Amino acid sequence: METTEVTADLSTGQRLALLREMILIRTFEEAVLREYHADKSPGFDIGKGLIPGEMHLSAGQEPVAAGLCAHLETGDALTATHRPHHLAIAKGMDLRSLAGEIFGRESGLGHGRGGHMHLFDPATHFSCSGIVAEGFPAALGQAFAFQRAGTSNVAAAVAGEGAANAGPFHESLNLAALWKLPVIFVIEDNDWGISVARNASTSVPTNAVRAAGYGMPGVRVEGNDVEAVHAAAGEAVARARAGGGPSLIEVHTLRLWGHFEGDAQGYRPELADVPGRDPIPAYQRKLRDAGLLSEADLAEMEGEARTRVEDAVEHAKAAPAPNPAEALKYVFVEGE
Repeated sequence: METTEVTADLSTGQRLALLREMILIRTFEEAVLREYHADKSPGFDIGKGLIPGEMHLSAGQEPVAAGLCAHLETGDALTATHRPHHLAIAKGMDLRSLAGEIFGRESGLGHGRGGHMHLFDPATHFSCSGIVAEGFPAALGQAFAFQRAGTSNVAAAVAGEGAANAGPFHESLNLAALWKLPVIFVIEDNDWGISVARNASTSVPTNAVRAAGYGMPGVRVEGNDVEAVHAAAGEAVARARAGGGPSLIEVHTLRLWGHFEGDAQGYRPELADVPGRDPIPAYQRKLRDAGLLSEADLAEMEGEARTRVEDAVEHAKAAPAPNPAEALKYVFVEGE
């Protein structure tokens, strides 16, 4: 197991692209947070605010999505968790379709039937689930299909540190190594489950050490550093494309907000320090100090993100809610 804080030799354009991606993700999450707690529209009576159901937001974990997905192609597969928006956006999902599904509208990916924890997008080869560790076997199957088809595509499975204690994680690593499948396993260690610290439920100091038990490379990325994630993911993806088999990456990241919206987070003794560890301002400072980011650049990125996000939100608001009489439509495959 390696621990890495070393970054790749990135061009200015690549660095600015990473920042742009993280800003877009955060802008989208902030808009979802705003609308989730907004007053209900007249006649719209499902859920809280304008968005139905629970809400799990990924603010603080943007470096994982931006660093990993910079190496993934459209045909590569990506599975995620109940906290999926950052990964969906970085994989290239259409913002209007994503917002429509979050708002429970017919314009969404699943016509409003799945909600934010069940996003399935054939166009970007993206899927997620509210079931802990569900994405590992799914990615395994996708990687197996790529291998059998003889393509250079890879699959990546991203999950939280708690999922690494579940059976599907270990079964998937074992089979991926045995069959030398083109799959990358990524663990987002944000220190906390719903209310339990990682070290209270996990027998090893980092899940990256578990890779050795299955005969694959394992690396832990510290500092929530997008460039370090980019470097580690680049090596793992290149290895998988070349037939070198699977890899495990654990990123020590940060959950800025609660496990779910409404979580008071009384279990987090370090909560007052969390805003100061926000990875986006930190990366902005790094690029400014290196002379790579101007205020005009930043304003352009933020303005573009706001325009795209607000367009998606307004499109979702204007779309119709599903007709209850058609609750089973799109759920089953219709016969010819």
